[in-house]
Amino acid sequence: MLGSMIALTVALLSGAVAAQTPPLPLRPEQATWFSPPAVPALKAAWLVGSEQAAGPYLLRVRLAAGGRFPPHTHPDTRYTTVLSGTLYVGFGERVDETAVVAVPTGAIYEAPAGVPHWVWARDGDVEYQESGVAPTATRLLR
Repeated sequence: MLGSMIALTVALLSGAVAAQTPPLPLRPEQATWFSPPAVPALKAAWLVGSEQAAGPYLLRVRLAAGGRFPPHTHPDTRYTTVLSGTLYVGFGERVDETAVVAVPTGAIYEAPAGVPHWVWARDGDVEYQESGVAPTATRLLR
């Protein structure tokens, strides 16, 4: 009985120590940022995971004022959270500025797998974060 109590106490204490370990922040400024050659107004960084490694990922994106990412698709469903600014999103194989949805700071939109869409920083700089499950890719339609 005493052995069981000691084992339980050790287990509880080791859990308490583990619970007190502070999380390590993921800082975007420490990430490796890149720009696709076809879209110089866009900068992106993989914060968690990558395109090739199976598993969840987080991709941070900065789109400069007036910048657009042309119609494209992804093989996985992506969820995009707008962190600052307003991101304008259009669905379809062609850019139609009259058929966009404004996604404001704090809002999320879903881009289903294989569905063509495009984005635009119409009103100013936009920062957003995309998440999904890799492997993934971005396929331009042009």
